Amino acid sequence: MAELGKINVLKILRKVDFGVYLDGGKIGDILMPKRYVLPHLEIGDEVEVIVYLDGEERYVATTDKPLAQVGQFAYLKVNKVENVGAFCDWGVLKELLVPFSEQRVKMEEGKSYLVYVYVDPLTTRITGTMKLDKHLDKEGHNFEINDPVDIIIWTQTDIGYKAVINNAFLGVLYKNEVYQKIFNGQKMKAYIKKIRDDNKIDLSLEPQGHIKFDLVTEKILTVLDRAGGKLPYHDKSDPDVISRIFGLSKKAFKQSIGMLYKQRVILLSENGIERVNEQS
Repeated sequence: MAELGKINVLKILRKVDFGVYLDGGKIGDILMPKRYVLPHLEIGDEVEVIVYLDGEERYVATTDKPLAQVGQFAYLKVNKVENVGAFCDWGVLKELLVPFSEQRVKMEEGKSYLVYVYVDPLTTRITGTMKLDKHLDKEGHNFEINDPVDIIIWTQTDIGYKAVINNAFLGVLYKNEVYQKIFNGQKMKAYIKKIRDDNKIDLSLEPQGHIKFDLVTEKILTVLDRAGGKLPYHDKSDPDVISRIFGLSKKAFKQSIGMLYKQRVILLSENGIERVNEQS
C-alpha cells in the first residue's frame, strides 16, 4: 500500500489525457498529473513517487524529490504565512503547512527553520512541526563511543549546539570543542563522544582516542598535499589560524603533527611543516 509522504515505487495502471493512474493498493488508484509523466513511460512500468492529499482530499503522486520524507527532519524556508500557519518549501509542488499550534516561535516569511515532517492523525495530511522534542527518541539508541553519525544542527544554546542524530535522537555539540563555523540546518558528520548517565548524548566533530589520529592526520595531509607539500603552520601557530585552515583544535593539530614527524611523514621547522619526499 502507498504511504503518504514517503517514497513509493508504484505501477502504472492506465493512461488518461491528464496523466496516469498508479496502483496505490488499499488506498485505491492514485493520479500522477501529466507534468510528471515522462514520454517513455508505459502501462506496467513502475515509478518512484511521493504521495500526498490535494486540496480536495484526493491522493496525488509526484516525482518531485522532497527535502524530507515523513519521519524526517529538514531545514525549510517559509514561502508565505497565512491565517492557518506557515507554508514551507519542502521540494514538492504542494507546500508543507506548519500550523501556528506547531510553531515554537512565530515563523516568518523568507526565514528557514528546522522542521519535522509527519502525518497529522486528525486530518491525515502531511504536516510540519517545530516541536521536535516529542518526535525524538530519548532512550532507544545503542550507540558506542566513536560511532560515526549523521547530524543536522537544530539550534544554538549557551553551551553549544543542539543537533538531531540520524533523524531520530538528540545530541549536543559543546561550543568550546567546535573549531569551525556552524549554522542552523547544517548537515554534518560527527562522532559519539559520551553517553551520559541520563542517557543524553554528547557529540564531537573529531573522533576520540587513537582513532582520532588516523582521521585528523589524514585531514592535515590532505590540506598539506593540496598546498604542494609545504605550509607555514606549526605547533606555535595561532589556534584561530589552525581552526580556520584545518578545522581542528590546536591540541589535535599539535598531537597529530608530532606523530607525523615521529613517523617521518613530515618535517617540522620554524617555517612550518613539509611533506617528506617518499622517494628520498
